Amino acid sequence: MDISGINGISNVFNKNNVQKTNETENQGESFASMLKNAVNEVNNTQVDGYKAMENIATGKVENLQEAVSKIEEAELTLKLALEVKNKAMAGFKQVMAMQV
Repeated sequence: MDISGINGISNVFNKNNVQKTNETENQGESFASMLKNAVNEVNNTQVDGYKAMENIATGKVENLQEAVSKIEEAELTLKLALEVKNKAMAGFKQVMAMQV
């Protein structure tokens, strides 16, 4: 019985075949800027919702369905942001509770 090694695997580990990548092009958007953009989007949605409420209260609204839709969107966006914050805080607390 002839047992021989695998011949084709050596090419996979050849250092000449490895392509170097530029780390800065793979990083993308930083977490801080992503978080800032998300907070700005929530804020803009809230402002639109408050404007829609104001227009309903003053009778300036032309399309009631669209105004109510903006108010609901603002409410759901805020609830989502709060849940994301709660999950992030829970994760942070778990990390801080870890023993080193």
